[in-house]
Amino acid sequence: HHVRNLEWEHMQNKDIISMPDKWEYPWFATWDLAFHCVPYAILDSGFAKHQLKLLTKEWYIHPNGQLPAYEWDFSDVNPPVHAWSTFRVFKIDQMINGKPDVPFLESVFQKLLLNFTWWVNRKDKNGNNVFGGGFLGLDNIGAFDRNMEFKNGDHLEQADGTSWMAMYALNMMRISMELSLYNPIYEDMAIKFFEHYLYIAEAMDNLGETKNGLWNEEDGFFYDLLQLNNGDSVSLKLRSIVGLIPMFAVEVVEHTLLEKLPNFRKRMDWILKNKPELANLVSHWEVEGKGGKHLMSVLRKTRLTRILQRMADEKEFLSPYGIRSMSKVYEDNPYTFSVDGKDFKVKYTPAESDSSMFGGNSNWRGPIWFPINFLIVESLQRFHYYYGDSLQIEYPTNSGESRNLDFVATDLSKRLYSIFSKDEHGNRPFNGGNDLLNHNEFFKNYIMFHEYFNGDTGEGIGASHQTGWTATIAKLIQPRMGSRSI
Repeated sequence: HHVRNLEWEHMQNKDIISMPDKWEYPWFATWDLAFHCVPYAILDSGFAKHQLKLLTKEWYIHPNGQLPAYEWDFSDVNPPVHAWSTFRVFKIDQMINGKPDVPFLESVFQKLLLNFTWWVNRKDKNGNNVFGGGFLGLDNIGAFDRNMEFKNGDHLEQADGTSWMAMYALNMMRISMELSLYNPIYEDMAIKFFEHYLYIAEAMDNLGETKNGLWNEEDGFFYDLLQLNNGDSVSLKLRSIVGLIPMFAVEVVEHTLLEKLPNFRKRMDWILKNKPELANLVSHWEVEGKGGKHLMSVLRKTRLTRILQRMADEKEFLSPYGIRSMSKVYEDNPYTFSVDGKDFKVKYTPAESDSSMFGGNSNWRGPIWFPINFLIVESLQRFHYYYGDSLQIEYPTNSGESRNLDFVATDLSKRLYSIFSKDEHGNRPFNGGNDLLNHNEFFKNYIMFHEYFNGDTGEGIGASHQTGWTATIAKLIQPRMGSRSI
């Protein structure tokens, strides 16, 4: 009764595409590819740019603006990271070649305008700037299927879906600002995305008649919200990596850049003066940071600090090998929730899912995943770029040691790096204690980039050569650890 990908008759994908791994060839996923391109840009920035342009070509992107999600269901929803990747690759390419490839940036941006509009029109269920639907790349990390239809019109408001869109708006704003340096017409687009970002930030704080929002003040964390048809809402108090994704919506803008964009600056000042309800939701845009910088973030300093206290807790998210995708507190005390007469239970599982829910596709409930860890590290670096030593957290939590966010980002990079490096016994954690792979001369120097990793031991799990998003380790160690060999 259902023909797969029927509405994608325009697709003609006979192209060379960067794949997650050869085992699953010719499988592809749009958000995987966006991560592939960042480390690839170090080796061949021309190919990385080609890949990002490819998926926005008319024989890929749907006429309605949607990017194809992945091979077996083009119509599903991946996190919108294409704009982030495009600007990262643009800057890497500029650094390598000594000049900006403005036509590349402009070409992808024009197509992403269609995609952004698709998101707003198709995934903002009630027109309130809160986004949901689909697993958004996180393979049903919540208590129940995120596409689940509830009785009486109840629906799920996703903290990560909304955070991804806030990040998307900021990415598009930053690209617009860059293009404005070469063509002033793009200043209007920068203003548009600045305003859209503010409305998303406001929505995260004001959901439902009770105005509970996605932030839980008692726990100091972001949660998904079950929005009831009577206007009430229920906070789904499950601490997962969903609650850390709001950190990704952060941008630091140099004051010198603002001076080159007078129309943007004028409109920005008007909004912040005449719409205080929006200005109050942004982390002190009007206060210059160290060295004349301005911060845009849905997280004010107090909220950021509280979230990071959870993230840095070794009893919750902080693993010897990175950040877990779910709090370890649910290992002995699973989270339970009832809806429509059904009981749902979520348990921390550091490796493969132990549940048959969603076909067993619930592997975001404990393991370490590189794409999210990579974005966490980058976000911490951006926050430090603004705050400097004025923002420090106890790291790890309850250690008594105060560290700035640059230290935290570097330490997380080292923890991720340690998955592949040899310990004092010559074992690499990703090999899971296998003597043949760790010590045999024909195997010991082969590094497998697994799909994800055990949250407690670092053992590689899933596809054994996921040389796409896990290859972001190359970008993490390049500027921070020099040429140290793994």
